[in-house]
Amino acid sequence: MLGLAEFVRQKRKEVNLIQEEFADRAGVALTVVIKIEQGKENLNLEKVNQVLKMFGHTLAPVNTKEISV
Repeated sequence: MLGLAEFVRQKRKEVNLIQEEFADRAGVALTVVIKIEQGKENLNLEKVNQVLKMFGHTLAPVNTKEISV
């Protein structure tokens, strides 16, 4: 299973876009794409979803009650 960083990087490369072009098309700042692809933490979920919508996906907030320990 691909992590978020690998998924976004792989999908972006499949459509032959550099990070700057991809960010522009997704409607986010270049730094957002860079942070996602570097696997940074504390990302803005709204911005991540803007990027993922380019591929027909979104992330939903995780409800801690749904996580079994």
